Amino acid sequence: MIMQTLLQHIKEGDVKSLARAISLVENEVNGYEEMLLHLPPASAKITGITGAPGAGKSTLADALIRQWVKEGKRVGVICVDPSSPFNFGALLGDRIRMSEWYNHPNVFIRSLATRGSMGGLHPKIIEIASLMQAAPFDHILVETVGVGQTEVEIAGLADTTMVVVVPESGDEIQTMKAGLMEIADVFVVNKADRPGADEFVRHLQMMLAPAFHHKQTEIAVVKTIASEKKGIEELLDKIVHHQTIGTQPEKKAWLLAEKAFHLIQHKRMKGISKRELKEAILQETGEQFNLYRFVKNFE
Repeated sequence: MIMQTLLQHIKEGDVKSLARAISLVENEVNGYEEMLLHLPPASAKITGITGAPGAGKSTLADALIRQWVKEGKRVGVICVDPSSPFNFGALLGDRIRMSEWYNHPNVFIRSLATRGSMGGLHPKIIEIASLMQAAPFDHILVETVGVGQTEVEIAGLADTTMVVVVPESGDEIQTMKAGLMEIADVFVVNKADRPGADEFVRHLQMMLAPAFHHKQTEIAVVKTIASEKKGIEELLDKIVHHQTIGTQPEKKAWLLAEKAFHLIQHKRMKGISKRELKEAILQETGEQFNLYRFVKNFE
C-alpha cells in the first residue's frame, strides 16, 4: 500500500516521492518490485549522452536542459559517475555538476555511481529510468561516463542515443567504429571551433555512409560549441525528429530485449556481491588458490 501511494505521488509530479522511490529501488527495499509491476506505460522519451571523457558531455547536457527549460519543459536528469573498483564510491562524487539546475522547479537531477558495474552504468539504471518515466517529465536525459561498454549499454536504455566526439577523435572513432555506428542515432561533434572540425565532420559522414544502408533513419551529425550554446537548437531539432518518427519495431524489440536481459541477469546474480567475493578470496588466497574451483562453488 505504501509503495502504491508513493507511485501515485510520483505520477502527480511529487519529486520528493520520486527521490525516495529511487532510493528504495537502489537499496532493494522490500516491496520495491511490486511498485515496479504497477508502473504505467512510459510517456517521456529518454535521450542518452555518451562519449569519451573530456568531450564536453556535461556542458552539452547543461545546454540542452537550458533550452528545454526556456521552452517551459520539465526535465528529469540521470548523471552516472564512475566509481572506485575498491570501495564502490563515486570517484566524481565531489564534483558539482550542472549546479544551476539542482533547485530549479522544472528540473530533477539524480546522480548515481556505477558501483563497480562492468559497463559503466548503474546496476539499477533501467528501473530508475522507468520510475522517472512514470513522473510527468517532458524529457529525460541520461549522461554516462563513457567508459568500457557504456556506449553499447546505453543504446539498450535510451530512445535516442547521442555520441559526443571532438575534432581530435579520429583514431578513437576508427577503433570503436563498429559499435558506435550500430548504436548512435545522433553524432555530436562538440568543440567545433577547434581546428580541423569541418574536415573531421566530412570524414565522419563518409564513415557513416555505409551504415545508412542498414538503418531506416539517417544518423545525424551536428556541430556544437556547447560552452557557447551554439548548435543546440539544431541538435534539439534532430533529437525531436528522431523521437517523432518513432523507433522501428525491430529496434524497439531489441531495446526491450536488452533491458530484459539485464534485469534477468541481475536477478540471477542476486545474493552475490563483489565485497563478499573479495572477503572469501582473502580467506583462500595462497599458492594453491584456483580461481575456477572458487567460482564453481557459486554455481
